[in-house]
Amino acid sequence: MRCILKDKVAIITGASSGIGAATARAMAQAGIDVVLVARRRDKLEAVAQSVRALGRRAHVIVDDVSDSTHVPRVIDETVRVFGHFDIVFANAGYGMERPMHETSDAEVRRMFEVNFFAAVALLRAAAHQLQNARRGGHLLMCSSCVSKFSLPGHGLYAATKAAQESVCRAMRFELAHSGIEVASVHPVTTTSEFFEASAARSNLPAGDVPAHAPRWLVQSPERVARAVVACLRHPKSEVWTSFTVRFSAALFTLFPSILDTVMRREASRQRAEKAARAQLTSAAVQGESSRYYW
Repeated sequence: MRCILKDKVAIITGASSGIGAATARAMAQAGIDVVLVARRRDKLEAVAQSVRALGRRAHVIVDDVSDSTHVPRVIDETVRVFGHFDIVFANAGYGMERPMHETSDAEVRRMFEVNFFAAVALLRAAAHQLQNARRGGHLLMCSSCVSKFSLPGHGLYAATKAAQESVCRAMRFELAHSGIEVASVHPVTTTSEFFEASAARSNLPAGDVPAHAPRWLVQSPERVARAVVACLRHPKSEVWTSFTVRFSAALFTLFPSILDTVMRREASRQRAEKAARAQLTSAAVQGESSRYYW
């Protein structure tokens, strides 16, 4: 069944850059008006301007999804401005590369608060609103390919994404009788600010994608955005942007020993990189201190 998207209204969190911003523009091209939610007003206004240039309406809400009171504000303001909404894309989230045993309780709770609890709270509230309005709708969360398999250094992030996927899968069938579609989105490595921010939190060299990521596994936010819009037109439970990675995830499930081999190599690579950085830092410190003896 093909869904008509023209004149629908969508709420997008994490809309100031990356996948969120690209999806806002892709939705506008499909005839959808958008509500853009994020913390940076200047970035949001730039995205809103690009949406309006495509002939659709855009409304900016500056808010922090880690604030537990953001959900009613976003829902109420959307209904006040547009009268209703039809689509919610819970896209806000962040990552960090760090071994689990070196991660603090506060860091664990903070990532789950942003990546998982905020997304669940938004979709739950949206589901109630859509059910009361009896107009159907579409709810999505931006999960990840690592929801199916974790990697060393990314266990916490993968856990939040796996939790998102589980919730979306259950909600899809819990809400089907109300005409509400639910889907999880599973991007692979995507060029965006995500990895720069992750590197900063992890005290690692910055880059728009990890240096070790194979180029054939790197994609643009626009590719993810197109896949999201395609799902809105033809609903399905999971949105994948790489058949190779999806097939690999299935293979890892069938043959865990293959994933074990990948994990060992990745762990070894990370240890080698960490040792090299420590050596460079030590050499730099020694070089700086030697200046005072000559």
